[in-house]
Amino acid sequence: MPSARCHYVSTTQTPPVLAAELAQAWADIQRYHPELPDLAAPESLIGESSSACGHELSFERLLHEAVHGIAAARGVRDTSRAGRYHNRRFLAIAEELGLDHPEEPHPSSGFSLVTLNPEAKRRYRPTIERLQRALKAHSAATTEDTSRTFRGPAARHGSSGGGVRVKAVCDCGRNVRVVPSVLAQAPIVCGGCGKPFRIPEIAGAA
Repeated sequence: MPSARCHYVSTTQTPPVLAAELAQAWADIQRYHPELPDLAAPESLIGESSSACGHELSFERLLHEAVHGIAAARGVRDTSRAGRYHNRRFLAIAEELGLDHPEEPHPSSGFSLVTLNPEAKRRYRPTIERLQRALKAHSAATTEDTSRTFRGPAARHGSSGGGVRVKAVCDCGRNVRVVPSVLAQAPIVCGGCGKPFRIPEIAGAA
């Protein structure tokens, strides 16, 4: 079941490893919260920053996504404004999972900017350390790939060919940056509306 609301896949060998680590970290959360649905596409979390969720990819971000997953399992509407505003129902579940929001809600994102409390940091310490190592390796591999690889005219002219990432959108208005050939291999499903992301240019041409 899709539960991630808010991250595309590189063509290096590292993402499958990172996706596996994300799946394992998700399973670690499920041990404490059995109602949390399975994460359908861990690779969909890799690479895209999210202003709505307020975090780059990390365990804290993953736990944030788990809040959305539990909200979906309970049939709770935890966001509004196309998934951008995180309401007090989101905050209540976040607190169950070990996330705090000490400040007043943000005008546009609500209670999105939650942080791990000390108990959650202790509980998930091995998971956090393992995921940090995987993220560091992924970042190093991606940096090395982009700095040493010439992508040719497709990259210079913004073509969707090769490994150039383009914007894919879903019905609720959210978007990710994705390599078209990767999206063609399997759908990346939006955790907000449950519909697959699509590339408008390709959809329009069809």
